[in-house]
Amino acid sequence: MKVQNPHDKFFKKTFGDVAVAGDFLDNYLPQSIVDIIDMDTLEPQKDSFINKELQESFSDLLFKANINNREGYLYFLFEHKSYPSRDVAFQLLRYMVEIWNTKVENTTQLPVIIPLVIYHGKDGWNIKPTLGEIISGYEELPVEVQKLIPDYEYLLYDFSKLTDEEIKGAVINKIVMTMMRDMPKEDIGEILKFVLRAAIHLLELEDKQTGMEYLETLVRYLFSARADLTKNHFNELVKKIETIYPEGSERIMTLAELFREEGKEEGRKEGEAKALARTAIKFLVKKFGFVPEDLKQSITKLDVPTLEVIIDGVSEYKDLDEVKRYLQ
Repeated sequence: MKVQNPHDKFFKKTFGDVAVAGDFLDNYLPQSIVDIIDMDTLEPQKDSFINKELQESFSDLLFKANINNREGYLYFLFEHKSYPSRDVAFQLLRYMVEIWNTKVENTTQLPVIIPLVIYHGKDGWNIKPTLGEIISGYEELPVEVQKLIPDYEYLLYDFSKLTDEEIKGAVINKIVMTMMRDMPKEDIGEILKFVLRAAIHLLELEDKQTGMEYLETLVRYLFSARADLTKNHFNELVKKIETIYPEGSERIMTLAELFREEGKEEGRKEGEAKALARTAIKFLVKKFGFVPEDLKQSITKLDVPTLEVIIDGVSEYKDLDEVKRYLQ
């Protein structure tokens, strides 16, 4: 269950499903593009083109498909920072060139690559989706000179601005996009209400197994991305799910127990208290945003039982003073 980047894991788990990706493309691509893509040929590729330095801010997925009766590609770049990146067009261009280098032997015939950027930060996307936007003075150049300079436009999907009515597609796609849109919101109560509504819709699907799997995916995302999720919040959510689907509540409780055990298990595998200390510090940073260096140093000196208690209680701490009581 270890999640290095919860947004990355959620994006790849959901959009990596051909059915979800295909439904998104059917509903959000311009019709002129949909008309030339054979969605039945959509095939996920294992490649990722994000370098290690940017993995905390971006995720990507590449699909191969027949586009206009020829082999082509659709490249999803998912930005999960709280604000848009001005250089995303340049990053995309680099990734597209790398895709051509990786996938093509004869570079005299390059396949079409359709670039899509998905964004769900708090701030709306206020950058023109072109490479020319970040080329100094590009708009002021004569048209004859602009023709000599590479420029292109990517398709932008800003989830932060979408209303419930504007979110289209099948049930799972709507739930995925709404969850991405709402996760950065400050009010966790609103997110919990949505998860409950999503649970109702997912458990009403004809394919109960698929519905249960996506419900677990939503809850995993919630656990990982929101450090302000308290035990009371969680228990209230489970009780409500239990009223509509008892089996579902049991599986989610099991999921919660696995999540709480994550830090302890990591420590046992390495056989050292310092592994638990690193996990405790990571969880505290995730919740409070910052942990003073002197407190970090004190945590590294604690024994295994104390560290396990700290990790178990992270979700309920209101401030770091509650952690300091274990240092005395």
